[in-house]
Amino acid sequence: MSITITPAANERMRHFLAGTPTAAGVRFGVKRTGCSGFAYVVDLAEVVGKDDQLVEVDGLPLIVDGKSLALVEGTVIDFQRQGLNASFVFHNPNATGECGCGESFTVS
Repeated sequence: MSITITPAANERMRHFLAGTPTAAGVRFGVKRTGCSGFAYVVDLAEVVGKDDQLVEVDGLPLIVDGKSLALVEGTVIDFQRQGLNASFVFHNPNATGECGCGESFTVS
């Protein structure tokens, strides 16, 4: 599995992990939703499930569920601040389209 986390995203994820020392890692995946079909999920994971894949990206434990693997392969996760807003930004080579608000994406 090849997922890249920029230094800014890595720092933000480590901040969340530091606040929950019992977490197994950061969960990254997708769920069916939004106007384009899929939305990204970034959350803390308490456990690593039997269908999960645990990889270490620059020392950060990243957990991806089996159903999301093919959809997020090759994704670059960034964290950006624009004015008062801050959010993770995803550059996914598998996405063939995105909704206007950028919250969901399509894969053909």
